[in-house]
Amino acid sequence: MSFGSQGQDSVVVRKLSDEIMLRGTCYENLRVLCKTVGHRLSGSPQAAKAVTWGETAMKEAGADRVWLQPVRVPHWVRGKERLALKFGNEPGIGVPVLSIGNTVGTDGNLLEAEIVMVNSIEEFNKLSKDQVKDKIVYFNYRFRQDLLETFEGYGDAGKYRWSAPNSASAKGAAGVIIRSLSTGEDDYPHTGSMRYADSVKKIPAVAIGNKSADLLEKKYVAGQTKAMLTSECKMLEDVLSYNVIGEIKGSEHPEEIIVVGGHLDSWDVGEGAHDDGAGCVQSIEVIRALKASGIKPKRTVRAVLFMNEENGLKGGITYADSAKAKKEKHILAIETDAGGFSPRGIGLNMEASKKKQIQRFRDIFLPYGVYDFEGEEGGADISPMSKDGIPTSGLRPDSQRYFDYHHTNADVFEAVNHRELKLGAVALSALVYLVSEYGLK
Repeated sequence: MSFGSQGQDSVVVRKLSDEIMLRGTCYENLRVLCKTVGHRLSGSPQAAKAVTWGETAMKEAGADRVWLQPVRVPHWVRGKERLALKFGNEPGIGVPVLSIGNTVGTDGNLLEAEIVMVNSIEEFNKLSKDQVKDKIVYFNYRFRQDLLETFEGYGDAGKYRWSAPNSASAKGAAGVIIRSLSTGEDDYPHTGSMRYADSVKKIPAVAIGNKSADLLEKKYVAGQTKAMLTSECKMLEDVLSYNVIGEIKGSEHPEEIIVVGGHLDSWDVGEGAHDDGAGCVQSIEVIRALKASGIKPKRTVRAVLFMNEENGLKGGITYADSAKAKKEKHILAIETDAGGFSPRGIGLNMEASKKKQIQRFRDIFLPYGVYDFEGEEGGADISPMSKDGIPTSGLRPDSQRYFDYHHTNADVFEAVNHRELKLGAVALSALVYLVSEYGLK
């Protein structure tokens, strides 16, 4: 890998920045996606509409070639849901609630049961089966506010969504309530994915927002606090959907491919603006900015809008399997799936020698507020490629607000700032250009 002048590269990156900050279309694309398509859970009519939107946007960006890659995806539907909390002889209090994705419901019937509150998995594990049987277990675990990197906090609290329903079911629980995986001081419940173990009975699992969780914690009295839950969520037959792919063919090494992408699906609440409409429009913007700036990348640049990251990862698996079967030579896969906030870093999940090559470009990124190249994050959709030995990378925006919006009704277009969104596209375009120019050895 031989380097040109960093001054010359800085001029090209500034050209890309001016194109995006002055004439970028990513913010308008996000508006159209959020306001004309809205939320778009895999298998839904909105997800199918989003595929059509993505194909059109990719063509309008000027990609040399655009195509749809078939993907079989799960189809979970929410339906109506309601939760009321009853404290002693008081009337029931209705609270905002969201079923956790992929869970079963109550078939529309009322499930009324005593609540057993625990503050941790460790506390739950000390309960006997008799203490849990036929009750609804409330896992009152808070997202840790002392962890400054909020994705670390998400990983810490995540087990209460991913696996607590299985633990509760194994002891005979009738259902589960969790305190949402949320940094916010509000009452938005957060949904998200879980998977039942084959060894347990499927039971309803729901999330409540922090204000409702605080109320339940404050007024809980063992043996006197009940939940009244009605929900209609269920899993239907798999549906045919698509990854949306657009590319610019490399001028010197077209056989070497750089992927930049986000996931097109979202949860069925809000508008999927930060998660991950932002990543999709930023990826499309990389194609548009390169074309509009007259830059001909030496390597092939491919933008991918992955389907089904939220509750199955089928799009990422399908893309990786196809690349492997076709013996395509991917030199780097980049994902942007951490919100449309100001970029702060770029995660590098690759061998040390390749990491050092990219880290040498640090000074080029500094004027754009991007300084942290030490993390090893990639992204969920590109993790199957990582397992195949392909270097992966992830855009790391400022994370402090992401888990206020993540998987909620609050994740709407208005929550995204146009300058922050565009700056993320600048950082991605710069990384793609530099790797295209010099390769990774």
